[in-house]
Amino acid sequence: MMETPFPDILTRIDAGLERRVALPAPDELLAMGEQILEAWLAARGETPEAGDVDGFRLLALHRQGCKDMPSFNACRETCREIVFRRNVALAYGKEAQTAHRLEAMVVKHLALFVGGKLEQTGLGEFCCASRPLHAAGAA
Repeated sequence: MMETPFPDILTRIDAGLERRVALPAPDELLAMGEQILEAWLAARGETPEAGDVDGFRLLALHRQGCKDMPSFNACRETCREIVFRRNVALAYGKEAQTAHRLEAMVVKHLALFVGGKLEQTGLGEFCCASRPLHAAGAA
């Protein structure tokens, strides 16, 4: 099994999902997503840019991470889902415990995807949004 570059993030999320400790707050989960994408950019020798897309730095970091790497676009909806679940969790408070748990699961998914991508560059090329599939005429 591959060792993830995000053991602290995964350990905290897993402990919260298993209800051993409280889940990180919605904004903290969002920040964890940003840390994951910052690590992706650093591994590519890039400095994460300041700014946001649609009001969120996570989405700007994703856009920056896609440059010259079309297969990284596979996690675009994952990043948008993190933002959506965070917004629901904050808007509805205790009634939105499911949204909060789902946000944690999606951040975990992002960590696993980016960790895998750091190990295997081609990961994500299967995605329907991947240019190689469109260029090859795949349905």
